[in-house]
Amino acid sequence: MDFIYQDPYPILKDDTQYRKITSNYVKVEKLGNREILTVDPKGLELLSQEALKDVSFMLRTAHLAKLKAILDDPEATDNDRFVAYNLLQNAAVAVEGELPSCQDTGTAIIMAKKGENVYTGVDDAEWLSRGIFNTYQERNLRYSQIVPISMFEEKNSGSNLPAQIDIYAKKGASYEFLFLAKGGGSANKTYLYQQTKSLLNEKSMDAFVRAKIMDLGTSACPPYHLALVIGGTSAEANLAAVKKASAGYFDHLPTSGNMSGQAFRDLEWEKRVQLICQQSAIGAQFGGKYFTHDVRVIRLPRHAASCPVGLGVSCSADRNIKGKITKDGIFVEQLEVNPKQFLPETAPHLEPAVEIDLNQPMADILKKLSQYPIKTRLKLNGTLIVARDIAHAKIKELLNEGKPMPEYFKNHPIYYAGPAKTPEGMASGSFGPTTAGRMDVYVDEFQKNGGSMVMLAKGNRTKSVMNACKAYGGFYLGSIGGPAAILAKENILSVEVVDFEELGMEAVRKITIKDFPAFIITDDKGNDFFENL
Repeated sequence: MDFIYQDPYPILKDDTQYRKITSNYVKVEKLGNREILTVDPKGLELLSQEALKDVSFMLRTAHLAKLKAILDDPEATDNDRFVAYNLLQNAAVAVEGELPSCQDTGTAIIMAKKGENVYTGVDDAEWLSRGIFNTYQERNLRYSQIVPISMFEEKNSGSNLPAQIDIYAKKGASYEFLFLAKGGGSANKTYLYQQTKSLLNEKSMDAFVRAKIMDLGTSACPPYHLALVIGGTSAEANLAAVKKASAGYFDHLPTSGNMSGQAFRDLEWEKRVQLICQQSAIGAQFGGKYFTHDVRVIRLPRHAASCPVGLGVSCSADRNIKGKITKDGIFVEQLEVNPKQFLPETAPHLEPAVEIDLNQPMADILKKLSQYPIKTRLKLNGTLIVARDIAHAKIKELLNEGKPMPEYFKNHPIYYAGPAKTPEGMASGSFGPTTAGRMDVYVDEFQKNGGSMVMLAKGNRTKSVMNACKAYGGFYLGSIGGPAAILAKENILSVEVVDFEELGMEAVRKITIKDFPAFIITDDKGNDFFENL
């Protein structure tokens, strides 16, 4: 047999539209017969800084066009249209550069391919990290990176570093980049399933997909760009391919395999999985057709004894952007600067929402909510208490020590969220909901003690929450995951820290809201929207 080398991921073309940042920081020098592209490390810093800035406030034109397509589709449900319209409004606010599209401004991830004839003379990851640092310091973004001091003690790094930076070698004299800002919601909805050859037939694959897409739920803010990767030389290779596929990086792979093991897109299964997602009726968060915008199915070679399968998403905050450095300068992908063009002249028609006054006693709020079925659309006005993971853990510590639960946890609904930095002159930074499921372990005990009786967050929850709400008369309300910028601009009137100030974005806050949109997801009778799908 003759030796054959195959590029594992032969991307056939790159039709990305780039904008030039600068012609500075690059020059071509001769080394014998070889031309070397010399890059001043400040160019790496600038590229990283610009890419993370753009991707925090702008989206790809193709992504926004898919949201517009939901509004134009007669088969879309009112819930689909409501979410799509809110996400387009959010994009129009975020592009102004003050309020990021999502409050979870993410882990900064850089995947790069460095040509053998590119010379920087430095640790490239350090200079790319400098650019990330600059953007997160200068912009109204959130510091989400928690560093371990010991096995159980952690602290916020205060800079959103460290980042994940992976640099690969390639031929040539260019430097190519994929930048991602990956929030916790979509990162937590990345799954690896260790399967076998028995999966590789139509019947088994169909059943597998129908079962596993339910694992995704809505906590990562659909509509999704979904990636399904079958195979891989290792589990790690599979999941790396999932992330890149969800970012559109593999859109121009071949569409068939060969004996050298090239990766390829299976277009037939992309259509089939997309149809399965539509038939799930999960929709764009609250029921409908648009659980996914699109699907990428990537087939990879595998070891004979293994069949890893990866499933992951890029969420409604589709923060992916390419960059490159060539002899002609430093470039970054052109994202959409005018998302308003995708908004219709009038908002989609919806039945009036039920207005809920949150400033009345908790017993009266519960009595009012109890009058309406799950899926009821609400408009919330009044006071919320904001608390998420660490605050919940600290309140649990108080109960464990025999101390009373804070009264604010009993008197007000609890909003699971953590804001980005507040722009000057505004009441709040971007302030959308976080994933409800992380707080599920606290609900039964907290409701037993009179707290968390009304919870507001995003995504589906476990049976234990349904049982607790039925036993103690509580409610879980779902907020739209994704439109954090417009919530800050139009729905949040004031914010003040009331406890655990030292926790930064995890501190307990009291906020005043106006016309805040939500849906009844779990009621006091044990009914749950997602369980009924």
